[in-house]
Amino acid sequence: QVQMVESGGGLVQAGGSLRLSCTVSGLNFDGYAMGWFRQAPGKEREGISCINWSAGKTMYSDSVKDRVTISRDKDKNTLYLQIDSLEPEDTAMYYCAAEPGSGTWCYLSQYEYKYWGQGTQVTVSS
Repeated sequence: QVQMVESGGGLVQAGGSLRLSCTVSGLNFDGYAMGWFRQAPGKEREGISCINWSAGKTMYSDSVKDRVTISRDKDKNTLYLQIDSLEPEDTAMYYCAAEPGSGTWCYLSQYEYKYWGQGTQVTVSS
């Protein structure tokens, strides 16, 4: 059974930083695309970054690429998202996702992903 559990969200002041974690179990990880998404109330889920677990290839959304770093720890089976210079517009529920059979690629479209976590809330105050 695949389990993906996000953590690290919370309330932070504008200008601050957070590191989100996504601990994953039940996958073999080889060739998996792993992504971070966010969804603000009333808005569509947005892909902000992804990484291919095996190859390490990364992609970033233009809206956050200067402030976000995605990484993974293979020993801990954990995916990370570092977000710096947080803005009130970053307030959203943040989700991690996984898609098997992705070769060396990853995707920023939510429709490409099969497995999802429950999300962690990030709230940025001005």
